[in-house]
Amino acid sequence: MNRIIGIDYGRKRIGLAVSDPLGMFASPLDTVPPAKIIEYLKNYAAGEGISLFVVGYPMNLNNTPAEAARYVDEFLKQLRRSFPGTPVELEDERFTSVLAHRAMIDGGMKKMDRRDKAAVDKISAAIILQSYLDRKKY
Repeated sequence: MNRIIGIDYGRKRIGLAVSDPLGMFASPLDTVPPAKIIEYLKNYAAGEGISLFVVGYPMNLNNTPAEAARYVDEFLKQLRRSFPGTPVELEDERFTSVLAHRAMIDGGMKKMDRRDKAAVDKISAAIILQSYLDRKKY
């Protein structure tokens, strides 16, 4: 059964999350360098199948695109070109890093482990995806 992939795009690292087969729950998946993301997603799609991409989109508090949105826009073009038959949805990513840190603290993660930016990116991707799933009631 196909999965939904959540993406927290960053210029240094891209956090990925995946839904369960029923599309109800999001789980952190991996962190990938931007140069290898399309190859990673193609390999993943070959094994699991991807029905939808949910990409975190950086917004300002006044609901205008943030400075980093231009990098996400470039990535979106590449993603759509590489996966023409797979829909892409955007999800507001405001405060996801803060929520990821809070989840790590609440989960009892040690301070040294919370400094791992790759872990923060994966958890941020899961928050983005879960927010989408909750809103869409998949």
